[in-house]
Amino acid sequence: QAQLVESGGGLVQAGDSLRLSCAASGGTFSRSAMGWFRQAPGKEREFVGGINYNAGRTNYSDSVKGRFTISRDNAKNTAYLHMNSLKPEDTAVYYCAAHLPPHGYVDYVPLNGRDYNHWGQGTQVTVSS
Repeated sequence: QAQLVESGGGLVQAGDSLRLSCAASGGTFSRSAMGWFRQAPGKEREFVGGINYNAGRTNYSDSVKGRFTISRDNAKNTAYLHMNSLKPEDTAVYYCAAHLPPHGYVDYVPLNGRDYNHWGQGTQVTVSS
C-alpha cells in the first residue's frame, strides 16, 4: 500500500523558515513526480511546487517562487519543501502528492492535483505576523 507521510509543520513567525518532509513508502517513488499543495481555510487547494523523478525539473507557483525550494532524496524516498521568508498568507495545510504511473519515469511536473494519484494526510503550517 503506497503511503505518503508529511512532517515538519508548525507555528512560526513571519520571516522564519521551515522545512517540510514527505516520506514515501510502498511504491517505487523514485520514478514519480512529487508535488506540494496547500489549502487555506475557505480557499481551494493550490499547487505550490513540484519536482520530477530525478530532480532535474522543478516548477513553482508565482506566490512562492524565490522563497520556496523543493528537493528530493530518492535514496531515502523523501521529498522536501524548504520554505523561507514565510508570510502570514502562507498559512495553510500543506500536502505532498505523488504522480506515480504503473511504468516509466515521470520527467515532468504535473501542475494539476488531479494528475497525482497518491496523497499525504497534510501538515499544518501557521505563520503569525
